[in-house]
Amino acid sequence: MEILRTAGPATAALAAALLFDHMTRRRGLDPPGFREPTRRFAAMSLVAFCFYVGIFAALATIGRQAEVDLTQLRTWQLFTLHGLFVLTILGWWATGFALATRPRPPLPASGLEGELSAATEPPPRPPGKLRSFAEQLGFRTPHLGREIGVGLIAGVGAWLAVLCGVLVFALILQAVSGEELLPQTPPAVIPWLAAQPILLRLAIAASAGLVEETFFRGLLQPRIGIALSTLFFALAHLSYGQPILLVGVTLLSLLYGGLTRWRQNIWPAVVAHFLFDGVQLLVVIPSVLDLFHPAAPLHP
Repeated sequence: MEILRTAGPATAALAAALLFDHMTRRRGLDPPGFREPTRRFAAMSLVAFCFYVGIFAALATIGRQAEVDLTQLRTWQLFTLHGLFVLTILGWWATGFALATRPRPPLPASGLEGELSAATEPPPRPPGKLRSFAEQLGFRTPHLGREIGVGLIAGVGAWLAVLCGVLVFALILQAVSGEELLPQTPPAVIPWLAAQPILLRLAIAASAGLVEETFFRGLLQPRIGIALSTLFFALAHLSYGQPILLVGVTLLSLLYGGLTRWRQNIWPAVVAHFLFDGVQLLVVIPSVLDLFHPAAPLHP
């Protein structure tokens, strides 16, 4: 059993990285820099490491009651996983695009034909590095304001849809097994987060919205699809440790994935994710804890 706990997550992360690379090539999205094997190896090693730390390592904690001393947790540690996601995105793009050598333009035709073609058809300029980065990760949109508006509406709709979905799941779980499987107390990290300063909670929501959507919807979804990116998103939140919360996370990921596919950019998902997390951390969780768990510490 211990061997599975140790080797299982690492093996799963390596297999997921190889699958990511394979599906990227099959969909015709292979970066030009990956024509050089050393660049591909470097990028995929970084992706595999990120998958291990950020997604699959939590599998080793299933069945264990691992307690984290929240009093020793520093503010910067709340953003370490998002930092790893950012590093992976930048490393993948840099090795695949920013550092890739551009193919030489074809030689012009000789004589009058060459002069005419050179005068009337200038060679197209490749997109700049920033534009390439934005296009690869779904940031490019001609109507940013409209996409933000769609995200605000979707954020409210996602909150209502997830609330209904979680309530239905809880009722089914209660009907099948009684109240034994229903959580009696929230995970310790939830009241701890609700007790943090408002600006820190806003920063956590903003970081989750921008970084997680860029990684899961901007980088992964176009290359491995909504189903697998949603699975990875749910596994990345496995530390919640409660089935009801994981159901909510999965529903949110499916909604964000569908929103990204519909709008063909990630801005609505980024805004919806930020709005959902912000409302949860600033309003919903403190109110629920005050109502049902008045003894939970809400002040650091």
